Amino acid sequence: MAHPSTEVRTARPGDMQHAVAAIVSAFLIDPAARFAWPLAHDYLAAMPLAIHQFAGACFQHDTVFISTDLCGTALWLPPGVQPDAAALEKVFRDTVKPGHLDDLLATFEKMDQSHPKEAHWYLPMIGVDPRAQGKGIGAELMRHGVARCDRDRALAYLETANPRNIPLYERFGFEAMPSFQVGAAPRMTPMLRRPR
Repeated sequence: MAHPSTEVRTARPGDMQHAVAAIVSAFLIDPAARFAWPLAHDYLAAMPLAIHQFAGACFQHDTVFISTDLCGTALWLPPGVQPDAAALEKVFRDTVKPGHLDDLLATFEKMDQSHPKEAHWYLPMIGVDPRAQGKGIGAELMRHGVARCDRDRALAYLETANPRNIPLYERFGFEAMPSFQVGAAPRMTPMLRRPR
């Protein structure tokens, strides 16, 4: 196997499939994603659709960062740019396990309410292919993204359902806000970072 590269660049239009595939593979065990789609077949069919609606605007704004070996991706929404909430809800209604839909939709509503009121960069998704994890790719993707936030003197915001990710985010200056849980959905931890 080739060694993963920690070099990061802005994704090009032809990189979209690679970026989405990196996120899909990275989120295979993500608590929120697998709450939505517990069966592997359903997850693999629906997750790419959800990524496009949740973070697809990143591709239009050149705010997708990708490792040069295409193993890792960070999808950042710039200030004022929002996920396509109506399209994302439609994906959920069409694909999510029926008994989980209401809790998932309520979780996303609560996530939306947790965003800072001030202009901010939003990191809806960051991930590294499991075969390349532990090599520093995630850290380099974070470094690349928060540098942009610092240049803009802007807040950065994210949420995570995976407590294992919190120390990485804290290393880059994110601070945990009060977590929340809706019904049977996983606990979410919003995190905020002030520019340095």
